[in-house]
Amino acid sequence: MDQQKIYLVGAGIEGWEGFGSRALEVIAQAEVMIGHQRHLDIFTDFRGEKMPIGDLPEVLEFLKRTDKRVVVLASGDPTFFGVSRFLLRNLPKERIEIFANVTSMQYAFACIKEPWDDAIFVSVHGRGMHVAVDKIIAAEKACVLTDKVNTPAAIAAELIERGAEGYEAWLCEDLGLATEKFTKTSVRGLLELKPSDLNILILIKTYEPNLVQYPLIGIDDDEFHTSKKLITKQEVRAVTLSKLQLQDDLVLWDIGAGSCSVSIEASNLMPNGRIFAVERNLQCIGFINENLKKFCTRNVKLIEAFAPEGLEDLPDPDRVFIGGAGGKLDEIIDAVAQRLKPDGIVVINAVTLDTLSQAVEFLEDHGYTVEATCVNIAKTRKLTEYKMFEAQNPVYVIAAWKESE
Repeated sequence: MDQQKIYLVGAGIEGWEGFGSRALEVIAQAEVMIGHQRHLDIFTDFRGEKMPIGDLPEVLEFLKRTDKRVVVLASGDPTFFGVSRFLLRNLPKERIEIFANVTSMQYAFACIKEPWDDAIFVSVHGRGMHVAVDKIIAAEKACVLTDKVNTPAAIAAELIERGAEGYEAWLCEDLGLATEKFTKTSVRGLLELKPSDLNILILIKTYEPNLVQYPLIGIDDDEFHTSKKLITKQEVRAVTLSKLQLQDDLVLWDIGAGSCSVSIEASNLMPNGRIFAVERNLQCIGFINENLKKFCTRNVKLIEAFAPEGLEDLPDPDRVFIGGAGGKLDEIIDAVAQRLKPDGIVVINAVTLDTLSQAVEFLEDHGYTVEATCVNIAKTRKLTEYKMFEAQNPVYVIAAWKESE
C-alpha cells in the first residue's frame, strides 16, 4: 500500500500570514498535525490529532509507519536550518512536499533595511560555536541563529579573542511578537546586552580593504610596517606560500612572524583558516599589530611568546612556517613534530648555510622527508640612465613532510 504524503508547511513570522491557498488546503485535509506548540496553537479549529513535536527519532518512527495524512509545521522555510534536513535524509523524498514561508532571517534583514543576498547564514543552535565563528570571520556579512549557550555575547567574546571586532552588530529579538526589538551596537557592545532567548544576530563588516592596492598575494614589501631585516620578501614569500600548500580551512603556525607578512598573505588564501603568529620581539609585535590593522586581517591571532613557549595552548597545526627560531630550532622542530597533524607540512626559511644544514638534519632526525629550494632573486635598479640587476641574498626554502605509511 502506498503511504500518504507528508506535508512540511512553514509558518510566517507572526504565524498566520504567508500561508498559500494550497498550504491551507492540505492543512484542512490533514488527519495529524505535528509541530511546536506555538505553531499548533495557530490552528484552533483543526479537527484532527495534534502532536507536539518531541524527539525527532520518535517523530520519524511515527511517520514511517502511519498511513494518515500528516502536516508538519515549521518556522519560515523548513529547508532553511529546519526539520526538512532530517526528514529528507531519512524518508523517501517523493513522500515529502514542502511549502516555504518567509524565514526569520529574511524578515530581520528587511526590518534593518539591509540586503541579504551577500550574507552567509550560520546556526549555532544546538551546535558547536567555533566552526561557525570560523565562517563569520571569513565573511563580509553574517546572520547567526543563536541559542541559550552560544549567545550573542559568547560569539562576541570569541570574535574579540580572535581580534575580529570590525563588525556592526544588529541584535534582533522576539521577531513577530509584541516585544520585537532591534538593537544596533558593536561587537563589544554585545557583551553588555542580555537578549531574549529568541534572537538572531546580524554582523556587517564595517571596513572594506582596498584589494586593488592590497592583492591577495604579492603585497609589496614597502606596504608592511617592518624592519627590512625582519620581513620575508615578496618573491620569497610567494615561494614560501606555495610550499606550504595552503587550503581554505587549515590551522597554520607562523613561528618567528617578524612583520607577519606570511601570515597576512596566508590569511587571504585561507579565509576560513586559523593562523597563529608567534613572536616575542617587542619591536616586531608593534609592527604586527599595525599590519594586522592595516590589512584588515581577521583570522590571524598574535601569540606573544618565544617559541617553543606558547605553542602548547594552540590547536594542532596542519601547516607550520618557521621564519625565525631565535637559536632554538631543534626545540621548535621537536615541539612541532609532536603536534603536527598527519599529512602536515613544515616550511623553514634559512639565510645561512649553517641554518640550512641544521634544519635538514633536525627534520630528518624527526622522520621527515625534506626538500630544499634555493631562491635567488635579482631585481632591477636604476644606474644613471641605465638599469642593472641587483642580487638579493639567497634564501633556502626547506619543505618537510612525513611520508604516508
